[in-house]
Amino acid sequence: MSTTLWITGDAETDRLLSDDAFALLVGMLLDQQYPMEHAFAGPRKILDRLGSIDPRTVAETDPDEFVTLATTPPAIHRYGRSMAGRVQALAHAVVDDYDGDASRIWTDPGPAGDAPTGAEVLARLKALPGYGDRKAKIFLALLGKQRGVRPDGWREAAAEFGEEGSRRSIADVTSAETLAEVRAFKKAEKAAAKAAKP
Repeated sequence: MSTTLWITGDAETDRLLSDDAFALLVGMLLDQQYPMEHAFAGPRKILDRLGSIDPRTVAETDPDEFVTLATTPPAIHRYGRSMAGRVQALAHAVVDDYDGDASRIWTDPGPAGDAPTGAEVLARLKALPGYGDRKAKIFLALLGKQRGVRPDGWREAAAEFGEEGSRRSIADVTSAETLAEVRAFKKAEKAAAKAAKP
């Protein structure tokens, strides 16, 4: 991993996201229908309340207890109850498929035994619970742009989110200024989509 991320503006939370692959994966999972910096603060809330953000601990926590933890104000998400289930499903997938090490999603060898390609990493991300095509591409772009994880063809696999100098997603947020730029882009994108509707 490279330098410390700037996502939430809180130094300790951003350090957690920088140092812990599963925390970053959870933050990306929560990044929908909720302000980006609040979504990515979710893993820190889980850590503070559960005492761990380890996928095994998250997966093994009683589901009802985890819902309570996730919905206690300030909740991890606007839809804390349903997101609690998604976070635990993600934890189970990381435990079952990657022996509890989220970084193996982008470091495990490909079918030929060599380094995985961008397309292979994208396919692994899309196979995770709660990760659709768009979310997987944004996370791949985040890895490439800010974490130094650059498998062959990662920009192509990340599509428009991999473009250098873009301001489309959390992958492009490195400061309060760039967060504002990304937010402005998303607002304009929504307005254009609304205007295009008959």
